[in-house]
Amino acid sequence: MSTVTQTITEPLRTLHLRPESPEKPAEQAQQSTAAETSKTNGTASTNGDKDAYKYEWALPSFNNDQYPPLTPFEHTDPGLEALKHENPREFLAGATEVSSLSPRFGSDVSGIQLHTLDTRGRQQLARFVAERGVVVFRDQDFIDQPPEWLLNDWGSFFGRLHIHPTSGHPKDYPEIHLVYRDMSKSFNYEFNDRFTSSVWHSDVTYEEQPPGLTTLFLFDSPESGGDTAYVSQVEAYNRLSPSFRAYLETLSVIHSGVEQANFSRAGNRGGTVRREPVENVHPLVRTHPVTGQKALFVNKQFSRRIVGLKQEESDAILNLLYDHQAKGVDFQVRLKWTPRAVVLWDNRTTAHSAIVDFDSAQDGRRHGARITPQAERPFLKKD
Repeated sequence: MSTVTQTITEPLRTLHLRPESPEKPAEQAQQSTAAETSKTNGTASTNGDKDAYKYEWALPSFNNDQYPPLTPFEHTDPGLEALKHENPREFLAGATEVSSLSPRFGSDVSGIQLHTLDTRGRQQLARFVAERGVVVFRDQDFIDQPPEWLLNDWGSFFGRLHIHPTSGHPKDYPEIHLVYRDMSKSFNYEFNDRFTSSVWHSDVTYEEQPPGLTTLFLFDSPESGGDTAYVSQVEAYNRLSPSFRAYLETLSVIHSGVEQANFSRAGNRGGTVRREPVENVHPLVRTHPVTGQKALFVNKQFSRRIVGLKQEESDAILNLLYDHQAKGVDFQVRLKWTPRAVVLWDNRTTAHSAIVDFDSAQDGRRHGARITPQAERPFLKKD
C-alpha cells in the first residue's frame, strides 16, 4: 500500500490550560533540564541527576515478558446507565467553568476533582466524554495517586485494561502505557524519514476490541510544545455527502499491528514485542453505543486495506479519508499541556496526533501516562 505524508499547514484551534502558577516551579525546572537518560536494565533512568526524579517509578521499562493473545469479553459502557439519569451532567454541578472548545467537539472543565467522583458521577462522565469526544479537566491530582488506584479503581471502571504489546511501561505496571520522550535515541525517531511528526491515529485499532474512554496525563513536560491535536471522526463522517456515506457504510477495513511489532523488533522503542501482532477487520463506519452517532473508523497508522476492493481502489478511498481528517481544521482541536491537566477522550469516535515540536536537549522531558480500557467490538447499526 502506498503511503502519503500529510503536513498540516493551517492553524488548529488552541486550548490554553491555566498553569498552577505564573512561573514554572524551581523543582520542575530542575527536572526538565536534567532530561538526559540512559537505558539501564531495560529501564530509562536519569543519568547524572543530582536530585531524584519525583516520578522515577513511572519511567519506561522494556522487559521481555510474554503475554497470550487477548480473548473476547463482554463490555457494557458505563455511559449507558447515565442515559437513565434525569440530570446526566449532575457531576459538573461543582465546576467553576465548563466551556466548549468548539461548537460540537471538545470541552474544558475547571473546578471538580475526577478523583472524588462516585459511581454515578463516573457514569455521567463516560456519557459526557462520549458526547463531546475529548474533554480536558484542569488541576487534577492524578500524578499524586498510586498506580494501584489509577488501574484498579479508575481505569478498570471503564473497561478491561489494555496492555500495549510494544511500548514502555512502569516496572510492575504493564497496564500503564507511557508517553515518553527525552534525549535518549531510544525515544527520538519521529523525524528520521518524514517531514512532520503528525500521525493521526486512534489507539491500537488492530485489536478485536479497541479502547473506548481513554485517560492521559503528564508527569513532566516542556515549558512549551508537545501539544496534542484531536479530530472528531463523527464530524468527519457528517461532512461527507449522503451518497458517499451510504457507500462507506457497506465497507470493512483491515487494521494491522504487524508493522508496529516489526518496528520494535528492528530495535526501536526498546525492541520489545510482548504479544504476537494481530490483524482484525472492522466496519469503516461504526456506531457509538451510548450516543448512537456514526463515526469514521479508519486511521493512517493502523488501517491497511478495504476488504473486497482492489488495491488502487482501497488506497484511493483511504487516502481521501486520511486527507479529510488531516485538513479538517474546523472539526479539530489542539490541546496545550500545563501541569496537572487530565485529558479524557473517546477512542471510538476521535483520532489524535502528538505534536513533537520541541527539542528534549533544550526544552526538557515529556513524560505522561495513558490508561487505556478496552470497549466493545466495533459495530454499525443500520438506519
